[in-house]
Amino acid sequence: MSRTGSTRVLRTTDVRERPDALISLSCQLGSRTVHVISLVLVGIFLGAAVLSGQQAYQVALESDRLVRFTSRTVIDEFEGTTERVDGLVLLNTEELTDRTGGPESEIYFEVDLASLDTGIGMRDRQMRDSYLEVEQYPYAAFGGTIEQVVSLPGAMFRVTTRGVLGIHGVEQERALTCDLATVNEGYHVNCSFPVFLSDHDIEIPKLMFLKLNNEIRMELDFILEPAELDSEN
Repeated sequence: MSRTGSTRVLRTTDVRERPDALISLSCQLGSRTVHVISLVLVGIFLGAAVLSGQQAYQVALESDRLVRFTSRTVIDEFEGTTERVDGLVLLNTEELTDRTGGPESEIYFEVDLASLDTGIGMRDRQMRDSYLEVEQYPYAAFGGTIEQVVSLPGAMFRVTTRGVLGIHGVEQERALTCDLATVNEGYHVNCSFPVFLSDHDIEIPKLMFLKLNNEIRMELDFILEPAELDSEN
């Protein structure tokens, strides 16, 4: 387990002029806006270049996106949602197949925690300021590689990834599984997995209007579309 503090904002010029400023996908958890995140991620992939036989995908920002966390306790249940998820995927194959995966595949997704909405303003403020501490740790991020792809009926795939999940400045090695369905030239992604607040040094609130279980259920739903990146033959 490691703790990562805020890093400086990387601007467009940094991506173009300072590719050495970018650190590994799984650790780039700095304070940036979603727009700048996209530029940084593209810069990372541009720096590596897409080799022949590979394909890059990005979160389709113009399509519906949903991130939901659900907390269930004995006396209460509530959820928070946001559409602010962004990321890139680099396949080591031209499309998802059972041969996809390994160290030449790369994934990175980031969620803007400051935009989480539970439907109650006071609860949102307490959660953001006192527990998630979003001014210092504004994003939850996962970066790693594809470990296995299993083809399912109906042009669907079960994809297992392995990497690092960073929340509240604390990184944990995780294996996450998502279901992907072929949609036009891209994929509809649906993921669901547990997150334990104690694993990320997040105090479990006991306020009347903000009672959380240590185990939070995270769900992500978005579309991946082909990304226009440079390639090497």
